[in-house]
Amino acid sequence: MSAAPGRAAEVFWVFLRLGLTAFGGPVAHLGYFRDELVTRRRWLDEKTFVDLVALCQFLPGPVSSKVGMAVGIARAGVPGAGAAWLGFTMPSAIALIAFAYGIATLGAGLESGWMHGLKIAAIAVVAQAVLGMARTLTPDRERIALAAVAALVVLACPTALGQIAAIAAGALAGWLWLPARAMAATPSFALGLSRAWALAAWAAFFGLLGGLPLAAAATGNRAAALLDSFYRAGALVFGGGHVVLPLLQAEVVRTGWVANDVFLAGYGAAQAVPGPLFTFAAYLGAVMNTPPNGWSGGLLCLAAIFLPGFLLVVGTLPFWDALRCSPAAQSALAGVNAAVVGLLLAALYRPMWTSTIRGATDFALALVVFLLLVVRRLPPWLAVLLAAAGGAAIAAVR
Repeated sequence: MSAAPGRAAEVFWVFLRLGLTAFGGPVAHLGYFRDELVTRRRWLDEKTFVDLVALCQFLPGPVSSKVGMAVGIARAGVPGAGAAWLGFTMPSAIALIAFAYGIATLGAGLESGWMHGLKIAAIAVVAQAVLGMARTLTPDRERIALAAVAALVVLACPTALGQIAAIAAGALAGWLWLPARAMAATPSFALGLSRAWALAAWAAFFGLLGGLPLAAAATGNRAAALLDSFYRAGALVFGGGHVVLPLLQAEVVRTGWVANDVFLAGYGAAQAVPGPLFTFAAYLGAVMNTPPNGWSGGLLCLAAIFLPGFLLVVGTLPFWDALRCSPAAQSALAGVNAAVVGLLLAALYRPMWTSTIRGATDFALALVVFLLLVVRRLPPWLAVLLAAAGGAAIAAVR
């Protein structure tokens, strides 16, 4: 891979397409990313993709968005990270701000057949990703065992702490038991991103984390208070969008900024749109009962909650590239990669399978979509449309 000027627009259009079609939450997003960026466009290889997933699991904030930013950096430098974020985030952010302005029809069909079909499509996409990644990343009994143990750990402890523990255990097991000589050579990744950028990003991350609360307290400014609350949510929460929801509820409902029923209505609408669930922040900013609210409030909260993830990706990638090229790090990463397969497998079962597959017809639709993806190599966006149509048909029969 090499960063080249003029590719930010290309990155934007690719991630805009993903932002319009990637339903199902962060795990499903990774399946869509893998199909588009690894299999179809070959922007990066399988190992580098999973290395990025492992890195982003360790960092707070939305995992899929951070992976997208990292790919954008490799493709077009720091502007590419902004292009990837904008393309992937814009569709759901616009939809949720529009919902905040009163488009209640978005919420009326949340439990409709087509919505259920979208959830089934996400299961098929994740299953395809798990199968493809397992073939590459768990080629022997040792790594199959690591993946199985990681899945069991996450199922036994279904929290962000369980995910981090599984990845850390995979890294330790890989370092101890997987020989470095068996690891393939690792290509350079964060090209064109200097350590000066990284150090500046780390300084900005901690400066804002400590400075925003002081600024909000000193000035009493409402915009500063919103920046502080949403930046802190993005900086301190591991595990993706669903984990951040209780923190956001405490921040905006307890303070009286948003009524609880309005909060819950927006959460329901957020399930019906593609892209990262962190765009729920745009809805909350738009429905605030006092200014800044509306479009300006939505965009302010949206930028604040994603900014920590951007700074962490920029701050980590240059050092990560050097680390992952060492033999010991490659052994550890081999264990981490196997653990990531286990994490995806566990997530495929719970919450995706357990909350979506309600009977034999749902299973049949998931199986058909999976076979179309794997055997017929159907594009994911077309699989999403077919699954939505199939879900509507199942609902009509029921």
